[in-house]
Parts: sequence; C-alpha cells; structure tokens
Amino acid sequence: MTSPLYKRVLLKLSGEALMGEDQFGINRASIEQMVGDVVEAVNLGVEMAIVIGGGNIFRGVAPGAQGMDRAPADYMGMLATVINSLALADAMEQNGLTARVMSAIGIDQVVESYVRPKALQYLEEGKVVVFAAGTGNPFFTTDTAAALRGAEMGAEIVLKATKVDGVYSADPMKDASATRYSHITFDEAIEKHLEVMDAAAFALCRDQKLPIKIFSILKHGALKRVLLGEDEGTLVHL
Repeated sequence: MTSPLYKRVLLKLSGEALMGEDQFGINRASIEQMVGDVVEAVNLGVEMAIVIGGGNIFRGVAPGAQGMDRAPADYMGMLATVINSLALADAMEQNGLTARVMSAIGIDQVVESYVRPKALQYLEEGKVVVFAAGTGNPFFTTDTAAALRGAEMGAEIVLKATKVDGVYSADPMKDASATRYSHITFDEAIEKHLEVMDAAAFALCRDQKLPIKIFSILKHGALKRVLLGEDEGTLVHL
C-alpha cells in the first residue's frame, strides 16, 4: 500500500456539506459519506484532527442573524458547530473509529473543553479529535479556527473540504473557460484575488508556513487521493 504524504493533518469541513440535498440540518447519507472518507484516511495511518462549521444550522453572518448583535450571533454559530461535532463523532464511533470532541467554550456536561496537551495525546493514540466551537471568540470564522488548531497540533497541512474541487482562475459555474490550479503560492493567490480562506485564516497559514489543500468533499475518495499525493484539488503553498 502506498504511504500517505502526511502523518498529521487538520481537516476543515463545512457545515453546509452536512445538509446534502436538504435545506438545513444534518443529512445522514452525507455524514456517512464523509465519515467513510475519514475512515479511509485513518486506515492509511494518518493522524486526523477536524474542525467543522455550523452553517447548516446557524451562522453569525447569515440572513437569520440580521438585526442581532454580532457577538451573540457568533456564539450561536459556535453552538451549532458543537451539534455538528457531536453528530460527526457519533457517526465515526459507529464506523469503528475512536473520536473525541473538544470545545473551545465550556460545556462540560456535553463535551470536553479544549486542552492542547490532551488533544495532542489523543492524536498520538490514534483517536480522531473534533474541535468544536471555533476559536471560542466571536468575529472569527471556523476557517480561522482550522488554521489555529492546525498550527497548535503541529499538522503538516490544512485540508479544506468544500463543494468545489479546487481553486479556479474564475468561477467555473459562470465561466466555462475557467481552469483549476493544481498548485499556487500564497503570494499568487493574493495577487489574483483568489478566495482560498478568509483573510485571518489565510494570513495565519502563510505566517506559520502551513500549506492548504482545497478539494471537494462531495467526490468520494478525494480525501484519500489528496493524502496519497494524487492530482486532486489545489495546493496553496509558500
């Protein structure tokens, strides 16, 4: 069996991807597909940490939050990520993985609070660690949480799973001539005004020399192909 390129990764999942074809909430078939891909990655020997968004339930910048103060709206979004994290961890446990949810805000009766040394221990033990509640602070996205936890965990790469299979020269839904970049530098992404991650997350990854791989979570087996170094998605690097 081919060895993976990375020993430890941070996987960023969007909450919206959990909806599948539904309008909101968690689609069981979608979460099972995601977990199947994670199982494949763990079976390769990869240490897996995960950050998941909450957009399928609530986002602080969503239309449903209009008129609200940004801080409580963002806290509501953080709680949505806790719900998603619990669902994801439960599905992983049912598929033979050992998962631990660690929250950036204290909900001790429900999940563990985030403690860096404990999270590192779990990863070394082969457990999948799901980081919930973003950074624990309003005004920061789960993209930023992914960059932060990736740096803290010593991940070799941040894998951003989206609905598109990489970064394109233009919107592929609007421009048939758009081409996918197999790799691009941080500086090139800035010059071309390519939307890779939000500005804070992008800057943190660049400063920490932490590469980003953007790929489609909707393509079954894409995660495994990324880990094995196949031509999947777009790599953003120094």
